[in-house]
Amino acid sequence: MTKTVDLISPIDGSVYLTREVLTKDAAFAAANRAKAAQADWAARPVSQRIAMVRKAAEIIGTQQDRMTTELAHQMGRPIRYGGEFGGFNERLTYMADVAEDSLAPLEIEDSDAFRRVIKRTPWGTVLVIAPWNYPYMTAINTVAPALIAGNTVILKHAGQTLAVGDHLAEAFHAAGVPADVFQNLVLDHDTTSALLSERAVDFVNFTGSVGGGQAIERAAAGTFMPVSTELGGKDPGYVRADANIDAAVDTLLDGAMFNSGQCCCGIERIYVHENLYDQFVEKAVAWVNAQKLGNPLDPDTTMGPMANVRFAKEVRAQIKEALADGAKAHIDTMPADDGGAYLTPQILTNVTHKMRVMRDESFGPVVGIMPVKDDEEAIALMNDSQFGLTASIWSADIATAEALGDRIETGTVFLNRCDYLDPALCWTGCKDTGRGQGLSKLAYQALTRPKSYHLKKA
Repeated sequence: MTKTVDLISPIDGSVYLTREVLTKDAAFAAANRAKAAQADWAARPVSQRIAMVRKAAEIIGTQQDRMTTELAHQMGRPIRYGGEFGGFNERLTYMADVAEDSLAPLEIEDSDAFRRVIKRTPWGTVLVIAPWNYPYMTAINTVAPALIAGNTVILKHAGQTLAVGDHLAEAFHAAGVPADVFQNLVLDHDTTSALLSERAVDFVNFTGSVGGGQAIERAAAGTFMPVSTELGGKDPGYVRADANIDAAVDTLLDGAMFNSGQCCCGIERIYVHENLYDQFVEKAVAWVNAQKLGNPLDPDTTMGPMANVRFAKEVRAQIKEALADGAKAHIDTMPADDGGAYLTPQILTNVTHKMRVMRDESFGPVVGIMPVKDDEEAIALMNDSQFGLTASIWSADIATAEALGDRIETGTVFLNRCDYLDPALCWTGCKDTGRGQGLSKLAYQALTRPKSYHLKKA
């Protein structure tokens, strides 16, 4: 019997599309084709691979209406935001710009006696397991540099955003990337695990939940293949006494609520100096009350549904538990809240770190706000987390903020901004957020292995 997967649209709960799931035999055949195609792909000049990747971006750029509409249907992002092409193209373009320099051999010596050099060698086949929340941008983080570095790529996209995988494959193939070099496959968990445990691929990049990351590591155990994981976070913001409060409110609340809070580096907890606390909360409540929850196909909607009813259920559970333990909710239920995927964004005060809403990843439109008396209390609370992806500080004192950042257990430190990936900086994390080196020149080090040449001249 053929196994299928249904993509349920959060707009109305209907089946948006159905795809057949590859059998294990078909998946291994695809992996074998990728392996067979890799040497010829890596033998092409890097300039040629870069040109094809850039061409794929150009093709996607002519299809932004498709991107925007399909994202609304698949995961609920309002059409007013126009899809993801800006960030997608920024990341792809930067990685293409720095590729030749990043992949260039490191020459140690070329004398009459010796040539000593370190070259970068592609791993082989890279498996990219991409998430649904920013499905174009998260996928391209690895797909573009992996292809440019000479790897073949297998993309397994999330069941909630299967059409994104289709779109990317169409664009890359139209740009000249051979079909076996970039493959978009619909796989179940068992087959994915088998591809890893039987070493049908050579590198895996996974973005998703902690549980998913643990499953990936278990499947790859003993194969010695590199495992790169980005497993979400509980990212904090800290508003110091000297902060620009209006800028802090606008940016931190956007960081908490944009995309219905479904962002791995979204703001999920905010600490505000006690001198600014009451003012901050008042402005934050006004900011959220100005949002319009509704159908993402309506241009007036600023906040669509969560991608799936089960995701909203977890956020509601965290809010309910917090309220039972003494937290205060500040936002009244919005008219479009249906008790399902459409969820009222919420601000909570009187929260503590004993509450799940301040410890567990929410991945939804809720944020807890706590007062702090000084930097020391703020740093202690920011580090009181199993996660470590990003942290945001708001202050006019750059030197002090950087010194505080040195003490925060995180992958990225922001000052006076948040919820943004700079493609020139390494995207990484610590603790249960996982480990890896995405974007920046360091991504090319992760997606290749060093190969040393020690050549004695006759």
